[in-house]
Amino acid sequence: MAANPLVRLRRLCLALPETTERLSHGEPTWFIRGQKTFVTYANHHHDDRLAFWCAAPPGSQQSMVASNPERFFVPPYVGHRGWLGVYLDVPVDWAEIAEVVEDAY
Repeated sequence: MAANPLVRLRRLCLALPETTERLSHGEPTWFIRGQKTFVTYANHHHDDRLAFWCAAPPGSQQSMVASNPERFFVPPYVGHRGWLGVYLDVPVDWAEIAEVVEDAY
């Protein structure tokens, strides 16, 4: 696990154009043009895991969770809309995380 995955996740999200950060439901959340949510941090939200939830292209949630359930999951509340959960309390491939964040954007 990264020393502080929130710092790295924040850096990836804020590097994208017209992105802002504010708290939503008590967690750091990133928005496009201040309106559309694309990533939200999940610091032990409803479980004992550190993760983030993000928008995902159609069909990718199911395939990513099926291929690697130790790293990816269906998050509560937004999973039914195809959002992807990504654990950050496991060894993290930050290049892959960057791609997931860019896809969410």
